[in-house]
Amino acid sequence: MQELTGRRAEWDDMLAEIPQELMTVPGVNEDGWSVKDIVAHVAWYESEATHILKSHTLASESPENDRIWGIPINERNSAFYEQNRNVPLSDVLTMGQDAFRAFLHEAQKLAEEDLSDPARYKGMPADWAPWEVVASNTFEHYPDHVAEIQAWREGNS
Repeated sequence: MQELTGRRAEWDDMLAEIPQELMTVPGVNEDGWSVKDIVAHVAWYESEATHILKSHTLASESPENDRIWGIPINERNSAFYEQNRNVPLSDVLTMGQDAFRAFLHEAQKLAEEDLSDPARYKGMPADWAPWEVVASNTFEHYPDHVAEIQAWREGNS
């Protein structure tokens, strides 16, 4: 839990250093996303991880998200970007905070078996480790985007 909250604090601190007027400037990553787009992207994955923990299934809460999970990652990320690119910055920032709070709430309820036994999740392949699925969609996801945001900031200073 310490690693989760520590990495989230780093994420939040990094975002707090970016003036809001720069958060919608495109070009942060190779896909041309803005910081806002990346925050929405991270929030979506955290929401999905929350659903996995809460429902003990890999199935999503919506048919649209189920369709998105079934396509290659680059296409999935592009589809999600298209769904959220016109959402206002304030809504995206709120979505990001809400997604993390909901995830943390569910993560704190976990038993050790919930993190180690794939059989506890409907649809999870037997060779998957639940903790890896959750970590890769939450706190292990932050460093990739922190690095690209920091590189963008350094290149635009």
